[in-house]
Amino acid sequence: MFFLQFISKFIKVMRAGASPAQIAGGFALGALIGFMPFFSLQSAVIFGIIFLLNVNLSAATLAIFVFSFGAFLLDPLFHDLGFYILTGIQALQGLWTKLYNMPVAPLTRFNNTVVMGSCAGGLVLLAPIYFGMKKLVVAYREGLETKIKKWKIVQVITGSKLWQWYERLRDWQW
Repeated sequence: MFFLQFISKFIKVMRAGASPAQIAGGFALGALIGFMPFFSLQSAVIFGIIFLLNVNLSAATLAIFVFSFGAFLLDPLFHDLGFYILTGIQALQGLWTKLYNMPVAPLTRFNNTVVMGSCAGGLVLLAPIYFGMKKLVVAYREGLETKIKKWKIVQVITGSKLWQWYERLRDWQW
């Protein structure tokens, strides 16, 4: 049931009336939050940015969900990247010391290697995720949707009793 709901939400986001740039922007910012540990000052700031900008909130929510589940698999890579940024770059040592002695900066937990690595990795991947998602939305709307509907697996899923039961439940007014 959960898998069907996830697929349904993804399709709704792709078909949404928002522009591809709004969907891609929401998805990219949501991915950035998903990569980082959730309860941090950076996440709160990015949430604020999401609500201030004209981006798709559904895409952001979906990306947070997707990338937060995948981020723990990347934690060893984020740890190595964060460790290198915090200890391997000698020119930044003075900056880290000054930030740690500031009143608000330690709330970001920047001195944690996984937090630093996930933040840096997310910032590096922000533009590729944005442009990749924008291309995917445009391609989906221009004809990929009809090709996907012809796939055998999609026909099996949408033709199943479970899917029909799910659609009735979804459309039912509570």
